[in-house]
Formats: sequence, C-alpha cells, structure tokens
Amino acid sequence: MTSHREAPGISTDPVADNTDVYAFVSPDQPDTVTVISNFIPLQLPPGGPNFFSFGDDVLYSIYIDNNADAKPEITYIFNFKTTVVNPATFLYNLGPIGSLTDPNWNVRQTYTVTRVDKTGVHVLGSNLPSPPVNIGPRSTPNYTNLANDAINTLRDGSMVFAGQRGEGFAVDLGSIFDLLTLRPFQSLSSIPGPNMNSAQGVDTTVNINVHSIALQIRKTLLTKDGSNPTNVLDQKSVIGVWSAASRQEVSLKASGSGSSTHVGPWTQVSRLGNPLINEIFIPLGQKDYWNSQQPHNDKQFLHYYLNFGVAALMPVLYPTALPAQTATTGVPNGPMNPRTDLEAVLLTGLPASVLTVFQNYTGPTVADMLRLNMVVPPAATPNPLGIIASTPDLAGFPNGRRPLDDVVDIYLRVGAGLIYPLVKPGFTPPAAAGLLTQGVIEPAAPFLTSFPYLPTPFSGYYYNAEFPSGAPEPYAVGGS
Repeated sequence: MTSHREAPGISTDPVADNTDVYAFVSPDQPDTVTVISNFIPLQLPPGGPNFFSFGDDVLYSIYIDNNADAKPEITYIFNFKTTVVNPATFLYNLGPIGSLTDPNWNVRQTYTVTRVDKTGVHVLGSNLPSPPVNIGPRSTPNYTNLANDAINTLRDGSMVFAGQRGEGFAVDLGSIFDLLTLRPFQSLSSIPGPNMNSAQGVDTTVNINVHSIALQIRKTLLTKDGSNPTNVLDQKSVIGVWSAASRQEVSLKASGSGSSTHVGPWTQVSRLGNPLINEIFIPLGQKDYWNSQQPHNDKQFLHYYLNFGVAALMPVLYPTALPAQTATTGVPNGPMNPRTDLEAVLLTGLPASVLTVFQNYTGPTVADMLRLNMVVPPAATPNPLGIIASTPDLAGFPNGRRPLDDVVDIYLRVGAGLIYPLVKPGFTPPAAAGLLTQGVIEPAAPFLTSFPYLPTPFSGYYYNAEFPSGAPEPYAVGGS
C-alpha cells in the first residue's frame, strides 16, 4: 500500500493511518479540483459487529500550499462524532437501513468541515452524515443510494463526502514485500524460490475497503489570488497538497469505567503527500519521526532520496535485467548517484526546462507534497503511467495523482533509472527499466465517473477472500 502500516507507531493506530492522497482536476467538472485522503487501511468488509469508522478522537486535515513555501495557506479540518441510538444492543443496525435517517441505523457518525485560510476560520458544514458501511443486501439493500445521499454541498459550494469506499489502489503486497519479487520477472531474481503466477501479479487489495474524505473545490478557491488559472507555465497554477491525522497529546483512562478523556494540544501522528515516501524512502528508525514533521522541514530527509536504497537493491536482486551502473571501464554511464531525478519529481516538482509544455515546480524548498498544475485538463483517455507513459499523460502522476494512476509501476521504472537522463543527458537506462511492472491489472470494482470517484465499498455478505481477480457482479457493485 502506498502508506498503509508504513511506520511502527501508526501501524498500531489504524483510524489515524493516512493511506493514500489523490489530487486531480475533476474529469466531469474541470473547473474544480478533487482531493481525496484515505484512512483506516486493509478493512475486511465483514468486520462486524463493530464496523470500521473514523475516529472521534482524531483530527483529520487536508492542506493546500498555493504560494510555493511548503506551508499551508488553506486547511480543511474534519471532526467526527459517533452517536449510538440504542446502547442496550450490540447491533450496528436493527433492520434494513433505507435512508440516512432510518431508525434501524443504530451506530451513526456525523462530522464538521472547517476551512482555515487568510480570511479566518470558516465552518463550511456541520452535522453532516457519513454513510453506514456496506454490510450486505439485507442490512444495506440500496447502498449506492445511501452513499449518494451522503454527498453534501458545503457553504462555499464545494462538494464533500466522508465514508467507506472500495480500495482503489492495486498492489501485490505479498510479492513485493517478499524481497521485492515482481511476479512477471521472478525467474530473473537472484534469490532462489518458486516461480508461480509468473505472468500476472496478485492484487492484494482486490476486495477490501478504506475510509475516504473527499472534497471537490472550485479552482478559484485554491489559487492564492482567487483567479482561475489559465497559464500552464505560471507558478500560481500549481498547488501543493498533503493531508494528516492528529491526536491530542494526553489520553487518560478512567479507572473502572472503560471511558477515556483526551486533553492537550493536537500533535500530528500521520501525514502523506506523494505515495510510498515513508514506506520505501525513510528508514525504520526515522519513520515515526517523519510522520510528526511538516513538509517544509523535509530537507533533513533529502539524503534518503538522493541515495535511494531500493534503487541500489534492484541490481542485486535482478542482476541480469538491471545491471549495476558503475564508473568502471566499459560502462560509460557512471553510477546513478545522487538521485536528483527523484528530488525533482518528489520534492520540488518539475521545472518548465524539463518538459517545455508543462511544469509543477514549487521552488527550491524540498517538501513532500503532491504538486498539481491545475491548468492541465483531464485526459480524454487516461494512461495509468501518467507522465512517464510513452505518450506522456500530463494529467497523471506526478502531476497530482488520480486513483487510476499505477504508482507502483511508475516508481519501479523511475527507480531503475527511466527518467535519469532528464538530469544527466546522455545517460542510457537499462532496457528493462521501461518494462518493469508488478503485473497487477486493475481494481476489482470500477471507479465511478463522478464524485467521489472511488469504488462502491465491498459488502460483508459477498466477501470472499479467495477471489483471485475480481468478484461476482453483486459484490463488485457493493450489493446494491
């Protein structure tokens, strides 16, 4: 996962675990930007009777930098509150849930959305309903309608949704974390082992859920001067996006009561901008510390990008496909070090000098943020490889990130040196660099064509952990 269970501390605190961040120009509303932040990883759909929900004691935040200082000029804050209608029963629902006001729905969650910007603090919506989880065809017989009813319009015209969604990020966790095994290439691995399923990866997240906070915001509410950006080469067309979760510093448990009290200032326990940063760039002893830091302080982690450890392992694990680049006689390329290509892509954005028709540069301050040039229109036919595709799709990662972007394959190819010639003209990457893939095809559930875009969550009733490549139709549509 891009940031699921990526640090020792947050792996024990899933309701605060920030797993994926997406930021893209809305394909059906191109005058707006959609930002999605996912939390609570690896949810098995039949997770009752205490189904998954946002944390009432967690502060969820989405940050926007619009003046290239890696500090938020705009912050959206989400506070959640759970209400148990009938505490005398263990049941989540007492019958079919037909609407968001149905008395059969026993455990409900509502939330408040607050925007903080240079003009002050603005409560944009309060007591907004989060939909129930997708239990099954008897408990949530028309789940799509329930979820649609939980899409709300805020006071500034933005759209908001906060609730369960199907996981849209496809990844072969079991293979990749087995010493970076890529099933399509495992016969080339230097480590002995079986060669099974060699043609295709296994999507570990094929039938699990997450909790999503999604906003669709007019571009004029995101630029520093309130204008509608039109010039792709103008810096004010670029925003930085990241999100975080915070907890209060002190938690007190009352003896003999089972209740807790939380006091003190909020402290950040999880953050995420670009995918996979804390997962594969930051070493184990720094991961919890990285989660506590702000993006404008990321210069202290720069050396982990410039000396990318996974890239150094790739020639060791796949010596014939990815021979090491050295400075020895007969290898004119020299070593791929330092990895200034990764610094540019992930920490500063790409200047116009790299791709003359595009830039998402936010200046010399190194910071982990998604950088989105809001002038680039949505692609008519999106390519999951985004900017590194053979015909570059400038609307894709690392220009923001769309749910369909295949960031694992992008990282594999970039890590192997595919774009290193951008910072070292004349460098020739290994031929295999442009072919590396985990071999995962697509998520089992389709993305939606409108807000909030992520798939309908999988239902507990139809859940079957053994589906290798999808689910029967009622399951794929969430039992609706």
